[in-house]
Amino acid sequence: MALIRSVFQDELDGVSQSLVDLSEMVSESIAKATTAILTVDLKLAEEVIATDDQIDTYQHNLDARIIDIIARQQPVASDLRALVTALRMSADLERMGDMSHHVAKIARLRHPGAAVPSELVEIFQDMGAAAQKIARKTGEVIATRDTEMALQVERDDDEMDQLHRKLISMLVDSSWGNGVETAIDLTLLGRYYERFADHAVSVSRRVYYLVTGKFA
Repeated sequence: MALIRSVFQDELDGVSQSLVDLSEMVSESIAKATTAILTVDLKLAEEVIATDDQIDTYQHNLDARIIDIIARQQPVASDLRALVTALRMSADLERMGDMSHHVAKIARLRHPGAAVPSELVEIFQDMGAAAQKIARKTGEVIATRDTEMALQVERDDDEMDQLHRKLISMLVDSSWGNGVETAIDLTLLGRYYERFADHAVSVSRRVYYLVTGKFA
């Protein structure tokens, strides 16, 4: 019985590590997507788009493993909750990859032109940095199950929300002179970064619930 439990624990640890790996993949993806959109780098944008397929495949394989573990081990109580929560976290992480993909697609669509006007480069640099920080911290939360760090992710998301509001205020200002098409692109970009952070918060909240049994 002890051996069976040890094997099961190794499988649970493997699932957790795969979630950490997935968080690292989406962190790198949003960093590259940000660079691509700000430097008009078509090759890098194409790399991000291709990587999204790898993220999707990784997530699908992880979900299949989790379902297989549930079917074979028939876990109960906290173990079952951990596996079901892992399924939900993998879905959120996959959606974070999708947001990076969407950013890269706008970079590709507007190439060889720049999607982001020079006066807005700084705000998107800040949004990209905030997104990467949140993704990295989310990976640490998964690895350590640190509930205080999980709450920090939510506070980090406040920074992203402030940047998003600042962006929108600039787009609707009467002095805006870059046209409707650019405004639409930037509205979508801002939304992608905001949603990226929201999914990270969702992952951290699930970890918090897993550890405490309470919703953050």
